[in-house]
Amino acid sequence: MNRDKIVISGLTFYGYHGVHPEEKVLGQRFTVDVEIGLDLTKAGISDNLNDTANYSEVQRIVGTIVEGPARNLIEAVAEHIAQSLLTETPAEWVLVRLSKPSAPMKGTATGSVAVEVRRERPS
Repeated sequence: MNRDKIVISGLTFYGYHGVHPEEKVLGQRFTVDVEIGLDLTKAGISDNLNDTANYSEVQRIVGTIVEGPARNLIEAVAEHIAQSLLTETPAEWVLVRLSKPSAPMKGTATGSVAVEVRRERPS
C-alpha cells in the first residue's frame, strides 16, 4: 500500500447539522481535516497539477457538503465527504475528520466533538 498522502487541515465552514431543532435554525461552525492517499511520485516528478489532487477542488467539495442540506448526524456528513472525495478525486483512500466545536451537551466541554472516517476506493 502506498503511504503518500496529501493533508489538508483546518477547513472551516458554517452548516446546519444536528439533531436539535435549534442547530438546524441557528447553525454553527464545523472544522474538517482531510487526508487523501494517492501515489505522489508522478506529480513530484512532473510538477503538474493534473498528476495529483487539486487542493482547491477538495476544499470546494468539502464546503459544498458541509454548507449544503442539513443532516442529523456528523457521521452522515463525514461519510458523504469521504464518498465524494473518492468519486471526484484520484484518491486511493481518504480520511475525513469532522469536528463540531460547539456541540450542544449538558455540562462543560472545553474541546469539540469529532468523528473520523477512513474509506478506500473499491478494488
